[in-house]
Amino acid sequence: MANNNENKILNVPHLRFPEFSGEWKKCTLGEIGKGFDYGMNAAAKPFDGQHKYIRITDIDESSAAYIDKDVVSPDGELQDSYLVKANDILLARTGASTGKSYLYDNKDGILYFAGFLIRVNIPSDNAYFVFSQLHLSRYRKWIGIMSARSGQPGVNSQEYSNYPIYLPKIEEQTKIAKLLKLVDERIAAQTKSLRNYNP
Repeated sequence: MANNNENKILNVPHLRFPEFSGEWKKCTLGEIGKGFDYGMNAAAKPFDGQHKYIRITDIDESSAAYIDKDVVSPDGELQDSYLVKANDILLARTGASTGKSYLYDNKDGILYFAGFLIRVNIPSDNAYFVFSQLHLSRYRKWIGIMSARSGQPGVNSQEYSNYPIYLPKIEEQTKIAKLLKLVDERIAAQTKSLRNYNP
């Protein structure tokens, strides 16, 4: 009879940088993230030249980048608690776009996030690596299952905090994230070029 170790499935990818070994740690988004805050409930107003307002519709569907074509500002009291900062991931919590995500990029400037988004900060792990796990087929499947439990699609902060994440050591996270970022930046550039193309 085979022992438990022989039957154990290691949490490791099929393809891997050769210098790394060992099992990836399984945890939840809530164990590595903090905050899970809801955004500000404010209408949008014309851009004031400084303060940007990011809503679900301002996140590109394919590249997950901030769309800076029709920039707006929040029409309400600007509180620092709604500012998007380094290592912050925004998650859409309701409607057909539930599950859509955005990782803050400082080139996007001063951003305040809207009420239909949830912000989670990744303080210790590589935020880009964690963000990349929100674009896998298993994430989309999970979103579909979670959203199907009610008439209106939606995933709340508590549910998001339970999403399973697989993490190698920080050195491997960083190397994978650098590679993925190069690919994602190329996709984002091509997407933006196509969006702005006007024959």
